[in-house]
This record gives sequence, C-alpha cells and structure tokens, in this order.
Amino acid sequence: QVQLVESGGALVQPGGSLRLSCVASESIFNFYAMGWYRQAPGKKRELVAIITTTSGTNYADSVKDRFTISRDNAKNTVYLQMNSVKPEDTAVYYCYGNKMRVNYWGQGTQVTVSS
Repeated sequence: QVQLVESGGALVQPGGSLRLSCVASESIFNFYAMGWYRQAPGKKRELVAIITTTSGTNYADSVKDRFTISRDNAKNTVYLQMNSVKPEDTAVYYCYGNKMRVNYWGQGTQVTVSS
C-alpha cells in the first residue's frame, strides 16, 4: 500500500523560510507526478506545486518565485522549499502522488505563518 509521509510543518514568521518533506513508501519513479496541495480553514484544497518524473514543474501563481519543488529519487522524497512566506500561506499542506491514474495523499502537515 502506498504511503506518503509529510514532515517539516511549523510556526514561522512572515518573511521566513521553511522546507517540507514528503517521503514515499516506494520509488517515486513509480509516480507520474508528485506534489503539494494546501487547504486553509474554510477553503478548498488547492494546488501549490507539482513535479513530474522528468522534473517538469508547475506552480500556483500565488507561490511562484517564492516556493520551489524538488525531488531526490535516491531518498524517495519530494521537497517544498518555502521562502518569503506570508500569513496567507497558512494551511495544512498535503503531499500528493499520482500513480497509474490513482491519487494518493499524505496525512498533512500544518504550516502557520504568524508574528
């Protein structure tokens, strides 16, 4: 059974940085795409960033030039580097993987941006 485990969520001040990690229970080469979504209280879950097996990337407009998604195939891990964070980045961040047209989700990690 596929498992995605996130870590790295924390309380961070506006303008600060944070790195989220998502470790998969199997080789991430098995996934067509992996990425991050987020859900703030009272809002729908939204795409943050996606990376494909060929390392193509796509970002939400709200995080472009601030967040960077990357992958370490040897560690079966996908990262989200978050820089210049803003209060509106506060949300639960979920790791996502698409394998054989099936979507898999992690349990989520809380990111709170506040002074």
